[in-house]
Amino acid sequence: MGTVFSFDVRGGEPTAVRAALDDAVAELRRADEVFSTYREGSEVSRLARGELTVDACVPEVAEVLELAAEAERVSDGWFSPSYRGRLDPTGIVKGWAVERAARRVTAAGAVGVSVNGGGDVQLLGTPGAGRPWRVGVSDPLRPGGLAAVVSAAGAAELAVATSGTAERGTHIVDPRTGRPAVTDLVSVTVMAAGLTWADCWATAAFAMGAREGLRWLESLDGVEGLLVAAGGGVRCTGGLAGWLG
Repeated sequence: MGTVFSFDVRGGEPTAVRAALDDAVAELRRADEVFSTYREGSEVSRLARGELTVDACVPEVAEVLELAAEAERVSDGWFSPSYRGRLDPTGIVKGWAVERAARRVTAAGAVGVSVNGGGDVQLLGTPGAGRPWRVGVSDPLRPGGLAAVVSAAGAAELAVATSGTAERGTHIVDPRTGRPAVTDLVSVTVMAAGLTWADCWATAAFAMGAREGLRWLESLDGVEGLLVAAGGGVRCTGGLAGWLG
């Protein structure tokens, strides 16, 4: 998927956890093979060209497309599984794949799991010794600095996803125009239980801009956000303070 993935796994029976970890890594590679729009032979590329039907694809394709349609509905079209009229669900695939990998390892008996996919993180359980998982949120205007530190204290699961221009430049598209989104933001970080949705909501909120993006994030249950404007201003949802530490 064009990025680096890392696992931090705590506890559990070593042989079972190791096998689950191997399976999770294989699933991440398979997700790239199935969903990559850069591979001419991927199922998504063939589906977009009309060479396959959804029913002829592996079951994960239908699952992801259903999730993407739900994200489009909830965001009122600000998240879209297409790009310039062509099927492109990659905006949801990474978060979905990371969350699925983390849950696979947890199901094998791991006490705590953290999976980081290109800076977006799915946390499950705890790292042990009574300590919570903690995630640093990069400051997009101060390379090497942190805008905040998120703590998963009291949460059995937490995902943290960031969309913006600091790492990859202008790459988020306004679905209404098919052109790069022009907003007053440089980053949006979203916290939710699962990375599938956290990643989608960060992308959609960034495209909306600071005012509308904050209002929309406030309307979502179990979701908090940190929005950094190009001028350095920071906006937060009302419950964000409870996750900082």
